[in-house]
Amino acid sequence: MRRFFQRLLYKPVLRLANKFSSRPNKARVNKALNALYKSIVSNPGKKGLVIPFDINKDKFIILSDQHKGARDGADIFAKSAQNYLAALAHYNDNKFVYINLGDSEELWENLFVTVKRHNKATFEKEKLFITDDRFVKIFGNHDLYWGNDPLAAISLMQIYDRAIRVYEGVVLQTSIQNKPFDIFMTHGHQGDLQSDGNWFSKWFVSDVWGPLQGFLSINPNTPAYNSQLKTDHNRIMYEWSSKRKNMMLITGHTHQPVFRSLTQLEILYNSLDGAKKENDIVKIAELEQKITALHLKGTTQPDFNGFLDTYFNTGCCCFNDGDITGIEIEGGYIRLIKWAYHKKLSKRMVLEESKLEDLNILRRAG
Repeated sequence: MRRFFQRLLYKPVLRLANKFSSRPNKARVNKALNALYKSIVSNPGKKGLVIPFDINKDKFIILSDQHKGARDGADIFAKSAQNYLAALAHYNDNKFVYINLGDSEELWENLFVTVKRHNKATFEKEKLFITDDRFVKIFGNHDLYWGNDPLAAISLMQIYDRAIRVYEGVVLQTSIQNKPFDIFMTHGHQGDLQSDGNWFSKWFVSDVWGPLQGFLSINPNTPAYNSQLKTDHNRIMYEWSSKRKNMMLITGHTHQPVFRSLTQLEILYNSLDGAKKENDIVKIAELEQKITALHLKGTTQPDFNGFLDTYFNTGCCCFNDGDITGIEIEGGYIRLIKWAYHKKLSKRMVLEESKLEDLNILRRAG
């Protein structure tokens, strides 16, 4: 019976979920990001931290959107939990600073006590970073509780055995090619009319979408979602970041990985354009085959002329095949990485990488 309803309702339920999941307003996004960045750099410690770093020595892993739940049919993190634990073990062993960009706990669909009970192993792994002062926790719209509930400090003490601050953003500051450079990070829900503290969206998720998702065991975060053009929200975030100098923006929220301002599909199209200019017949055929294999309908090659490397998105830690994606900054490089299951073991893969000094935003900023 459940399979029958899955087949019958899968597509309409996803359309309904997408309709209520995001409605970004460009003016609101711009105003919110401007205000948050200004607040962090002018008054560090109130809304966010300013962290100086050496691009050749310091190491950061940025993950977001775990949506840890109750291990029921609505828990989209359940399949990814082992990949997440393996990733945290790797990054802790290698002394990375872990920046969690929000929506780590699914507190729209679940009570805190429920999430705490079913995610003890992940909280224990996160505690290892706290012990060495290598953990920065940012709140998102689904765990806004951490930023506005008076009981949040008690809850954090219960899961981490230590009182920690949860912020709205963080700014990493360094120098590249003798120029000051900021990496501004926040969850990315700011300015989203359906997510930025909107009571109706929270009610819909907790009382309608959550129970229906649990009954149908639907996870809308498919890996194929990576292979589309940028969502409206990601596009607006890119447009904001492209107008800043000496800065890049890293967010989560949309669950769509973006590297150097491009999605996987956009990167393929961009590479295809380069191959055509070089008349590389073999490369052209290879890239066209990869694009065709995505089985996309109605997508024509976009024009990426003038795109700047100013925007990155972590993706999420709750894809329906158990994969997780994130951003590494290490050894002068920035990387889009994926942890996936291979023969039941978790394996790290580099999807894209670039030297920080090669980003074209630096040439623009000069």
